[in-house]
Amino acid sequence: MTGPSGTSVNNPQGPLHSGAGNQYNYHWFMGRGEALARVGTDRLEIVRDYQLRLAQCFVRPRGYGRVAELLARPGAVVVLQGAPGTGRRAAATMLLGEQSADGSRIEELQADVKEDVFDPSTADRYLLDLSRVAEDEYAAAQRTLMRYRSLVEKHGGRMVVVFPAGLEWMLDAELTQLAVTLERPAGRAVLSRHLRVRRVRFEYEQLSTDELRHMFDTAPMRELDRLAELVLQARNGARHGTNFAHWRDEAMAAATNWSQQVAQQLREHRSGSERALLLAAAMMSGAAADTIMGAASRLLELVEHPKDETPKLAQEGLGEQFEKLSLVRESDGRVRFGGLAYDAAVRRHFWENFPELREGFRDWVGYCAEVAELGPEDRARLVGRFAEQALSTGRPEDLCVLIERWTQSSVGDRLSATAATTLELGLSHEQYGAHFRLRVYQWATARSLRPDLARVLIGICRHVIAVTHPEQAVVRLRHLALRRDVTGELGQEARAALLRLAGRNRRMYARVVMPLLPRTRAQGENLDLLLALLDPVHLAVEPPGQPFALAWRAVMGVKPVAVWRPLVERWLCLLARRRASDRVLGALLLAASGDRNLLNQLYVTTYDWADSSAEADDGVGHARGEERARIAEVFCRQIDRAQGVGAVSPTPGAESTGET
Repeated sequence: MTGPSGTSVNNPQGPLHSGAGNQYNYHWFMGRGEALARVGTDRLEIVRDYQLRLAQCFVRPRGYGRVAELLARPGAVVVLQGAPGTGRRAAATMLLGEQSADGSRIEELQADVKEDVFDPSTADRYLLDLSRVAEDEYAAAQRTLMRYRSLVEKHGGRMVVVFPAGLEWMLDAELTQLAVTLERPAGRAVLSRHLRVRRVRFEYEQLSTDELRHMFDTAPMRELDRLAELVLQARNGARHGTNFAHWRDEAMAAATNWSQQVAQQLREHRSGSERALLLAAAMMSGAAADTIMGAASRLLELVEHPKDETPKLAQEGLGEQFEKLSLVRESDGRVRFGGLAYDAAVRRHFWENFPELREGFRDWVGYCAEVAELGPEDRARLVGRFAEQALSTGRPEDLCVLIERWTQSSVGDRLSATAATTLELGLSHEQYGAHFRLRVYQWATARSLRPDLARVLIGICRHVIAVTHPEQAVVRLRHLALRRDVTGELGQEARAALLRLAGRNRRMYARVVMPLLPRTRAQGENLDLLLALLDPVHLAVEPPGQPFALAWRAVMGVKPVAVWRPLVERWLCLLARRRASDRVLGALLLAASGDRNLLNQLYVTTYDWADSSAEADDGVGHARGEERARIAEVFCRQIDRAQGVGAVSPTPGAESTGET
């Protein structure tokens, strides 16, 4: 093995908020307002940043202490009830995080189980969010909950369930004893905490307006978080006054008033060209003026709007068009709306009020992302804004259409990163994450798969799905690694990703190995992957006994001795250096049991290894001669006993003949 025993897969994660508007989960435990992944930043670093921010901002709701007491017991399952917007999901995140331990995992479970991959272990922690389950779906969800509960209790894990508000009467009597009701925390305290974390200075009495008092009593916790972010944007924008009262009022207007103003603006500007420019400016806010005008022209073409036959010189200039629509062209040529977060309200209005054009909007975004002049930051913002609107209107397949479009061979690989970002946004969505995990599975098992899409899937499985749903990640990576059309460097990348996950967690190791074992006739691709899974160079944990032994049996029964002998020698070396346990010998014996030829080959391999004068063992270091002799004596004696020979102590240095 090449690393310490013990493994940790990971905690909730997701990127930080970068804009205003209706927000949604960009990763499973993220609040609805977390933003696009930071390019070049490791997801686990993003996890730590988010957890730190959540811990700093979190205000405990009433009932939190009771839940914490219940979760202190291994095997505990708690059902969180409460009104929508109370912060139940954030509370579940904090509660599970407080129960963290080295080697434990946090994973979000699905209410709609499509894959039988739930296999809890001691100290693992789980979130089951049923808050969006409808009444007609609840019976099936409760059966899943009961199954999860029994397994978590049996194996000593911990699970928090977010219960759907209004369906408390449907909770099974057996589960009522697990239910705890959370009441909303003080709204003023929540907003104050969020402002202080963002280092926005204010006076206590500045939070005493009638509008704010109403929000404190009624607004969901995520809206108070969003309001604090809007205040920060108003302060940093340098266009909205110089004191907290100005920033507060501008943020309140952005949070509550813009929708009516957008509707009024569209009533005043009914021409197709004006509305196309409005939507283009909203989707690409912050981009160059020429880029926005080009996008508006393309939108008119896609929706088959009649062309303006007015001579070019007789048409309005850019400045005139921007001024009419209250658009501001900055000194650097970039275009924005004057009102704080006004662009988000415009986007929302178009998607909500023009449903028959949503498919056209999708195709338009696909075209805009392909424009070479669009910079990577502008492209990332465009994709994030589109994903937000498509998912908020129940159209997750719009993202899938663009992912497939951007990974076509005709596009090349220049939009692969954009496709990956889009898929990550879908996977990280609170409501549609399961939908996108299923789509990844369907792509991985499809009859044909384009190389660029395969590359995106491999990276997404390794870096995104594996963090919160590791068992689903290994299922998908196994299919990708065994595909005939995923070859060369791409095939190696898939296998390396699979080995990385399997080699760092004993349960994941078993999950990978068992489907690879031959049912009738062994397949070459499976055996090659099993061979790699037996190499300690790829492993950071010692594999579990049964899958380890079965993998050895499959490989030894088909592959030539010369292929698997070096792997046996590496394990023997690790044993000699006391970096592996005697269970390795037991697995090897079990694999060869009943086959005298295999037992003989193991004997000879061990004998020759002990007698070797090599200075080092490939990949695992060097073992001293006396340690080699000790391990060889133990193992050869066990092999003799397995054959009924009796205790015979070999003397390394004598000539080996293959007879035992």
